[in-house]
Amino acid sequence: MLLAIKLALAFALPLVSALKFDIQAHPGHESAKQERCIRNFVAKDQLVVVTATTSGNRGDGQTLNMHIKDAVGNDYHRPRDIAGEGRYAFTSHADSAFDVCFENILAASSQSQPVHRSVELDIDIGADAKDWSAIQAGEKLKPVEAELRRIGESAKEVVDEMDYLRTREMKLRDTNESTNERVKWFALGTMGMVGMLGVWQVVYLRAYFRSKHLI
Repeated sequence: MLLAIKLALAFALPLVSALKFDIQAHPGHESAKQERCIRNFVAKDQLVVVTATTSGNRGDGQTLNMHIKDAVGNDYHRPRDIAGEGRYAFTSHADSAFDVCFENILAASSQSQPVHRSVELDIDIGADAKDWSAIQAGEKLKPVEAELRRIGESAKEVVDEMDYLRTREMKLRDTNESTNERVKWFALGTMGMVGMLGVWQVVYLRAYFRSKHLI
């Protein structure tokens, strides 16, 4: 029994994998912005913690700006000239995709060699974004109790996500059925109008030919 619990906990642990990439510096006077954005989806009222670890330092001739926003127009954070490690937390305002964007501006025009900054990005959402060490210490929980609570909240998030997807599927199905019904009646109406037009043409031409004594 104890072995089964240990295996369940091991498989339930989140797979933490930070995204690493380089972003090239460009002159700031260019008309087109050269942003690199990472997109993710979040449900409404969920906690999101974005951790960005960047190379370089302020004053090295590069200005790395960051912008966290969602697809419906909400701006969460817009830190300027970041360097080192930074953590940015926010609670989502809507069920929407959100973007974490970076732009590296070349501040020193004398540099001829291409320069860049390295970025390591880690995004935690929901239960994974909470500081469980602080919760464990604050509520005096045992490590196993804190871990089981984290797993419980993660499972609840999965259930909520499935309910959201089921609701979306039901709405899409209703929209599809309504569209099919409207298309069916439109097609029947079009066929009826075409049939009536054909009958009217036959009657009109027959009356015309009779008036000309052709038939």
